[in-house]
Amino acid sequence: MGRPMPAESNPDRGIPEIIDDIVQTYDAISRINHLGRRALPSREAVGEVLDGLREILYPGYFGRRNFTRENIRFHIGDRIWQVHRLLGEQVYLSIVHGCRHTSGQCHTCADVATDLATEFLRRIPRLRELLEGDVQALYDGDPAAKGLEEIIFSYPGLEAVTVYRIAHELWEMRVPLLPRIMTEMAHSATGIDIHPGARIGRRFFIDHGTGVVVGETTEIGDNVKMYQGVTLGALSFPKDEKGELIRGRKRHPTVGDNVTIYSGATLLGGETVVGAGSTIGGNVWLTHSVPPNAVVMIEEPALLVSDKAAKTHPKDRLGGG
Repeated sequence: MGRPMPAESNPDRGIPEIIDDIVQTYDAISRINHLGRRALPSREAVGEVLDGLREILYPGYFGRRNFTRENIRFHIGDRIWQVHRLLGEQVYLSIVHGCRHTSGQCHTCADVATDLATEFLRRIPRLRELLEGDVQALYDGDPAAKGLEEIIFSYPGLEAVTVYRIAHELWEMRVPLLPRIMTEMAHSATGIDIHPGARIGRRFFIDHGTGVVVGETTEIGDNVKMYQGVTLGALSFPKDEKGELIRGRKRHPTVGDNVTIYSGATLLGGETVVGAGSTIGGNVWLTHSVPPNAVVMIEEPALLVSDKAAKTHPKDRLGGG
């Protein structure tokens, strides 16, 4: 433990002036403030919503685990009520700050938020069907997987896809803020960045996953496998006459059914279409479309192998540095 400061010292010296200097910036630097306005969603509360939804989507794996056929309706029902309340609150906070009809609480926004939270819960049976397909795809495609339990508990690809599928439903319902908060939380936890606006089909398989990026306008078909370091990104960012980014255009690739994309591949551009059944090799840089059942790969590089004890190195003969 550190020694306490001498009694005669003043640890607060200069702090009041620093406080004044910082607070004064809140007028001049105002675009990153949120002062005197309606409350915004809470990342902590959004995390609680995701925790509750994991328990509902994968009962027996997260949260309470001693479920039986006899008690599951009671316990999951209680969790659903909790999630409905928490989600409704966060949806309300997401939409009310943009409401121009009132400067205080808005009962119309509150009713809309409750309806949206209810509609989302109605979609959970379909979400569970999609996620079961994702889990099975991971098991079928990864010989290292010992069982579905291992995948559900520990695979970052499934964690990222689970949060994406939740966020995508909210995105489709035009809920602001929350979908991006959710997917960025998953990004921080897994290293996998999937925009909630992307459209992804059934039985989606991300193996390992670190460094995967899937942009907003990406379209992915069914039975697609993707490995670590893959980027489905934009080729360029067009601007208007004022120099501002033009938003809302398709900027990211379309990937057909039954495509495999190996690690490190980069696919860019809204006009880039990968035909169904194709395979994209590792480290490929692709900015144009390829037909169905294509194999795209870079030429195999030549390896230079030498004896450490040799007086010359192959790079010397080739003019290398």
